[in-house]
Amino acid sequence: MWIKTIPYGDSEGDLRYQYDRQVQTLGEPTEVTTSGSLHPPLVQARLDLYSATERCPSRLTAHQRNLISYVTSALNRTGHCMSQVTIKLRQTGFSDDQIASLAANPLGANLPPADAALVRYAAKLTTDPGSVTEKDIEDLRTAGFADLEILDANSQCSHLNYVNRVAMGLGIHSIVDPDFPAYDAIPAAAEGA
Repeated sequence: MWIKTIPYGDSEGDLRYQYDRQVQTLGEPTEVTTSGSLHPPLVQARLDLYSATERCPSRLTAHQRNLISYVTSALNRTGHCMSQVTIKLRQTGFSDDQIASLAANPLGANLPPADAALVRYAAKLTTDPGSVTEKDIEDLRTAGFADLEILDANSQCSHLNYVNRVAMGLGIHSIVDPDFPAYDAIPAAAEGA
């Protein structure tokens, strides 16, 4: 990372509280979490957004959320995020060959129609957000998604675009260890939320 951060052992007060939201399940905060440590309200806001995004009560499956996250990160060439989502895709049944195909040509990947519609939407929102129109939303409805699922897909893609820019813009280029408990990185909801 290209900026100074506050390590867990040196954290106190609200920063320690926010770090502990991930420490409880991971044993340490992630690099993306520590990247905001110079401004603890930013750490809290990021963790709250991550938690809310991953816990949307829509009918999107974990696999579909992972497709959106992976395609977004692949199109942004964010190896750090791609490596974490690769773990999740493997856990939801994708082979390494399918993951490589998705990275190389997301729009040409052999996917069920509903998943392909999500990938098309995520790709367009990531690469040319100004070109997204109501027709793109109608295409998702035609593929069987209700408005809550569409909101979930939009939030997942938008959140990953944000995280990709944090990672790339601050120099987080590490590759996540294949044994990393990727689902445990999702922070607990803040008290009272």
